[in-house]
Amino acid sequence: MKPSFCLFSLLTIFVLSAPSAAQDSPMFRGDPQHSGVYNSPGVPKLSGVKWKFHTAGRIISSPAIVNGTAYVGSTDTNLYAIDTATGTQKWKFTTGGWVVSSPAVSNGVVYFGSYDSFFYALDAADGQLKWKFQTAGERRYAGKHLHHLEPAAETMPDPWDFFLSSPAVVNGTVFFGSGDGNIYALDAATGAQKWRFQTGDVVHSSPAIVDNTLYIGSWDTYLYALDTATGKEKGSFRTGDDPLVHNHIGIQSSPLLLDGVVYFGCRDANVYAVDTSTGKQKWVFANEGSWVNNSPVIYGGKIYFGTSIPGILLALDAKTGAPVFQLPTGTPVFASMTIAGNTLYFGNFGGTLTAVDLTTQKVAWTFQTDGAKQNAGALLKEDGTFKFEAIFPSPNLFYDDMVVAVSKILSMGSILSSPVVVGDTVYFGSADGNLYALH
Repeated sequence: MKPSFCLFSLLTIFVLSAPSAAQDSPMFRGDPQHSGVYNSPGVPKLSGVKWKFHTAGRIISSPAIVNGTAYVGSTDTNLYAIDTATGTQKWKFTTGGWVVSSPAVSNGVVYFGSYDSFFYALDAADGQLKWKFQTAGERRYAGKHLHHLEPAAETMPDPWDFFLSSPAVVNGTVFFGSGDGNIYALDAATGAQKWRFQTGDVVHSSPAIVDNTLYIGSWDTYLYALDTATGKEKGSFRTGDDPLVHNHIGIQSSPLLLDGVVYFGCRDANVYAVDTSTGKQKWVFANEGSWVNNSPVIYGGKIYFGTSIPGILLALDAKTGAPVFQLPTGTPVFASMTIAGNTLYFGNFGGTLTAVDLTTQKVAWTFQTDGAKQNAGALLKEDGTFKFEAIFPSPNLFYDDMVVAVSKILSMGSILSSPVVVGDTVYFGSADGNLYALH
């Protein structure tokens, strides 16, 4: 029997509602707690494109911004270092697989994972390899009859499992999850394994760390809390199950903590708030079958997140789970939302980045990627939602049909990369291969 969250120390919780003091964004969601709130003015009014940098693959990775350099991965197998002033390449490092992990930068070293099943540490200044660590094998979540697809008896990788776990670096240790089902802790200087913890399935959620406790979700339906020094399990919380088609199961979202409550989204179409002192659910918000694969952001007493189909930005009271307001997003939102000042930023599958004024609760501006400008007209209705008849060939789908459909959707320059705000610039990647810098 798994221990409950009531074994968690209340000392592991502190308030994350205030933005980080530093303007740099050295890792996914800005800090080890993955707050997603930036101490920068941002872009409340859009002037235009400062620059864009093109890669030969899709950019699903979210950029890390440190000391005037943007570090980001691409499915062309490279990690890039880009000058944030000019948008020119400083260096690139080639791996043996897609780089969809969001890098972390600490003490002059860049850390990231690749689909080649290696985890890398590079010199941030010149991209030279410092060390690499081989996992037991990266893979996507897989199951039989996923999404009601045929053939029902065939085990199929989930074509909607886009992300790899993004590392967090704390006190000389780098932490990350893997498709091999493990959560790893490595010595940041040498790459030597300190410990690993085995879950029941793929781990593509990213670890959030608060005061010696690591929180992370797995496709096995559990949210885990682990001791960062030993890897010992302190507690776990189970989400919903879907034994028939494995459509609504597993945690892709990364957790967030506030005032003794852990918040996270799930493929079971719920957002959870769980009391860490009792292990009991404080509230759950049901999204009527719509996945929540992005990570929530909390600011001003409200929790913000996006859903899959039909695509909604939801704001809830963080203490009660009561709805505050909502806005349509047009297409699904998988990338996590970001807040700087009074502006919230999010990207969608239709290739649109949207800025929302949280004071008025209205859209401040929108920006279309190059892919959206080229291809969205054939795949989206006038209201910005999918033309399903143009994407899916029939209601009775074979697995191969879904793979083709996902490729069509990504041709719109979908934004799966979470926006990062540093100074007066918003940085994000797109499936059209571009890293954009807007100001």
